Amino acid sequence: MTTQTTPAFPGRFRAAEQRGERIGRVLKTVGRVGEVDEDLMALIGQRFMQRDEIGAALVRAMRAREDRVTMAQFGQALEHGIDTVHDAPPALADFFAHVDAVPDWVDMDLVNRGALAYRRFGRSAADVLLQLSLIGGYRFGGPTDLLVMTGGLSGDMTMRRLGETQKWGIAISEHDAMRRDGEGWRLTVHVRLMHAMVNHRFESEDHWDTAHWGLPINQTDQAATLGLFNGALLLGVRALGVRVTREDSAAVMHLWKYVGWLMGVDEDWLAETEREQHRFNYHVLLAQDDVTPAGPALAGAILDAQDTLHFHRFAALRRRYTRARLLSMLRMFLGRDGLRDLDLPVRLPWMAPLLLPRNVITHHVLGRTHWGERRLLAQAAKDRQEIQYRYFGDDAPQVADLPA
Repeated sequence: MTTQTTPAFPGRFRAAEQRGERIGRVLKTVGRVGEVDEDLMALIGQRFMQRDEIGAALVRAMRAREDRVTMAQFGQALEHGIDTVHDAPPALADFFAHVDAVPDWVDMDLVNRGALAYRRFGRSAADVLLQLSLIGGYRFGGPTDLLVMTGGLSGDMTMRRLGETQKWGIAISEHDAMRRDGEGWRLTVHVRLMHAMVNHRFESEDHWDTAHWGLPINQTDQAATLGLFNGALLLGVRALGVRVTREDSAAVMHLWKYVGWLMGVDEDWLAETEREQHRFNYHVLLAQDDVTPAGPALAGAILDAQDTLHFHRFAALRRRYTRARLLSMLRMFLGRDGLRDLDLPVRLPWMAPLLLPRNVITHHVLGRTHWGERRLLAQAAKDRQEIQYRYFGDDAPQVADLPA
């Protein structure tokens, strides 16, 4: 009788390394990467096969017969604290004992400064997260294939799921949002459980190829996703002409370090500095597989969904403009090869010469004054409201309910 053993690395590991090197040239430079760190590469490969164990234990308890955790109990603990849950099951108590215990390294004043910097980036931050981080991430197999299987970013749900991501990012970046009673904190813990539930579901299904992709939601992919919200974000807004000071960079990194910890990312992969994150992101690129059919499917769904955005006036015209603007900015961020990988039309990057001068003036010149700072934040607040309206219309912006 033979026994099957789980491979140390999944088949996707370093399956398209030369392609990753080409895509990651900028990261190699800004991360000051000389030689590839083979010890780090080995960890990246191994952690494709590792999960958030604290979240996994809670989900197992939700599926158990004894000491079963209910969604109502989780919701009560999330909103009002574990002490308000009568006879809290051990797994629920253990989960909230962990997330409620703020690590010693968290500086909440620095977290709030990171949130302020993030708000100041305004519309540029939303652009980068959609175009460079999200759609740019579709150039690699694995998480994209999982998204297609869950239906999370396809069909009629595309805009709502994108809106939920924007809602989460907006919630995180409000003042004091990452304190225990803040909306950003609650939504982050909420999303952590959603990820654990998806992982539990697909781990047990035969049509998920663990041997090739690793676990459905694993430590490496979670850490890589975090890098899209901090390191890639900071590079992207600079490319759009936004001023990012050293203090801004340190504060934004600290904000997302705490978010990553709450999400269950391994603590040794929570970068303190932008350079550390760029170095890690470069190595993660080397570990990736090539694009799969899921990537073009998801990118095409987002492009098509521009026709469903909500506008108060001139909706048809503004939808066409938004679609053209998206393709133009994708050309700037992803280049011809990136657009072709995703089967998207290649357009001229005409938005760049329009955005750059405006951002340079507003962020580098006016933004250095108290008046300019106030104007930046006021405009950013309007932009955030408009973005949420585009996705949700008259419905209240929210993150999806947890599945039963």
